[in-house]
Parts: sequence; C-alpha cells; structure tokens
Amino acid sequence: MISKKKRSLIMSKIKRKNTQPEVYVEKFLRSKKVKFTKQVKLPGKPDFFIKSFKRAIFVNGCFWHMHKCKKFKMPKSNVLFWSKKLKRNVERDKYNCKRLRNSGFKVLNVWECNLERVRLYAK
Repeated sequence: MISKKKRSLIMSKIKRKNTQPEVYVEKFLRSKKVKFTKQVKLPGKPDFFIKSFKRAIFVNGCFWHMHKCKKFKMPKSNVLFWSKKLKRNVERDKYNCKRLRNSGFKVLNVWECNLERVRLYAK
C-alpha cells in the first residue's frame, strides 16, 4: 500500500491536457491532414472535434474512466473515495456522450490501452 503523502505526490503529477495518448492521437490526425479543434466547449469538452464530420473524440485514460482492461485496477487504499469518484466519471461520460449524440454529433472514445497496442505495431 502507498502512503497518503506518496499517493498525493503521484496524483499531483498527472496532467489534465496534452497527455501522451492525446499527443499520439493529435499526431495521427495531423498525419492524415484532418482539420480539428482541441478542447472544444461542447458537453464533456471533447479532446478533439472534427467540425466537417461533426465528430467528437475523447481520449480516455483506462484508470480514470474505469475501462475493463488490464490497465485498470481499483486502488487498495481509500476505496470508498476512489469508487465514488471513478463511478461519477463514468456516469458523466455517459451523460455527455448522450447529449452530444442527441445534438447530432458522432462520438468516438479512444482508450489509452488501445493506443499502446497501436504504438507497438507502429515502431
């Protein structure tokens, strides 16, 4: 188990924007010459928005969005806090995706674990 102080230090270093998976998706979109906007003021603030296709792209970290993959593990300390927080994230994601779809946008969720597999093959 990790101490509170150590956990706090780890969590404080996690970036909100321009994460490694986001940078990878951005490079991919640029390589395909796709015009996009970052961090658009739409429900959920999609990481990328392609206006010509009415497409909202979210790049999701497996931990923060409770993806059912090997990368997600519920923390062993402060379980009640993390359980509530992560479940709220998932519910908020569903709500925002529904709002976007009801407004005529197509939503694409890109998962961190899938990008890692793609990067392995791209080398």
